[in-house]
Amino acid sequence: MKKNDIIRLTITSATAEGSGVGKTEDNMAVFVPMSAVGDELSVRIVKVKKTYAFGKIEEIISPSDSRISPDCPYFSKCGGCVWRHISYENELEVKAQKVRDAVERIGGIHTVFQPIMGSEKNNRYRNKAQLPLGRAKDRRLLMGFYAFHSHRIIDCDDCALQPEVFRTVMEVTRSFVQKTGADIYDEATGKGRLRHLYIRLGEVTDELMVCYVINGNGLKQEDLLIKMLREALPNLKTVVFNSNREKTNVILGRKNRVAYGNGVISDMLCGLRFKISPFSFWQINRSQAERLYEKAREYANLKGDEVLLDLYCGTGTIGLSMARDCGKLIGVEIIEDAVRDAEENAAINGVENARFICADASEAAEQLRNEGVRPDVVILDPPRKGCGEALVKTIRGMAPHRVVYVSCDPATLARDLKYFDENGYQTEEVTPCDMFPRTAHVETVVLLRRKNAR
Repeated sequence: MKKNDIIRLTITSATAEGSGVGKTEDNMAVFVPMSAVGDELSVRIVKVKKTYAFGKIEEIISPSDSRISPDCPYFSKCGGCVWRHISYENELEVKAQKVRDAVERIGGIHTVFQPIMGSEKNNRYRNKAQLPLGRAKDRRLLMGFYAFHSHRIIDCDDCALQPEVFRTVMEVTRSFVQKTGADIYDEATGKGRLRHLYIRLGEVTDELMVCYVINGNGLKQEDLLIKMLREALPNLKTVVFNSNREKTNVILGRKNRVAYGNGVISDMLCGLRFKISPFSFWQINRSQAERLYEKAREYANLKGDEVLLDLYCGTGTIGLSMARDCGKLIGVEIIEDAVRDAEENAAINGVENARFICADASEAAEQLRNEGVRPDVVILDPPRKGCGEALVKTIRGMAPHRVVYVSCDPATLARDLKYFDENGYQTEEVTPCDMFPRTAHVETVVLLRRKNAR
């Protein structure tokens, strides 16, 4: 097989990243983006490796029963969604299988798998957008999303995953740039001023935040921009200018300047009110997050007097949602701003049995162990890299009865479950949860129990 060969291929499986996989007669795997299990295709080979190849669809000879017509004009270009060409039911099957395969094959763990929790909303569920701005070669304004694995901006007017009000914010921003000739940032040179449009919405409160990321302190004619936003957006709560002068892929700089309102919005989660700043962590699919937290709460099985340790607590959302069920809540987070938000969120909601520590999870766990603090239940919600063996061993030394692990990456989850198994904790139950429909991502909630616990 060589590049540009055209072969006939039946798709028999799918990767978690959205490509279908078929086997050639000599058993070479061919990965084909935007294909579906059951498709019979004519495929052009675009790259050949030693044991596998990549192809693109030339013709759909016989479509899969799961195939649907994509409902977004940017689907084949934008790097956001990967599953708009198959039914949501089939997407859930792929994601559930991704979790099972990782846990069983990487972790060597065979346990109870609950059905995946599908999201009630497949579209318009995202309460946050981060939209890069740039100029095309013809100087036309580009605003939208990066193409897959690139920093090439795909210009778009709307995103089916975002609330319709975000489209209005984009329209106002485009109009302002056209009226004023605002200076747009050039990623290649590091020159120019307006870098990103960053939007957040409170799903329950309907409070809207618009934040502009600037290579400098602000924009010319800011008053005009704020006037245009206020006239078009009745629910506008605040406008913030974030200064990011670094030549970096990190979107937000460290300094905010509030231009309208008080710089924050609020929203509700699990009956609690939370303050949200541009820097705050907040669940992007709020309503589905409530279902995920409810499953975590079920697994924690708190009776009212336990010590609950929430590692990687962020702004405190998951721990505070369980504070009423335990005797004492201890949250740990390495980001200072997040810890301050967690303390303020506890105060806003009248939670008096919470303590928050600003430290690395492993260091804080060691500190608490040295203080003689023995948590009954530990909640883990680590970043994509997972916990790692050192933290698992530290947790083993604290000897909690149960560990509830919330994961955003099945591979690192599976690795960590193996570490837990080797350190005296049995994986009792696994529940996948689709927090981000139409994308490649899947979350998982896991209950672990100490093997010698009564």
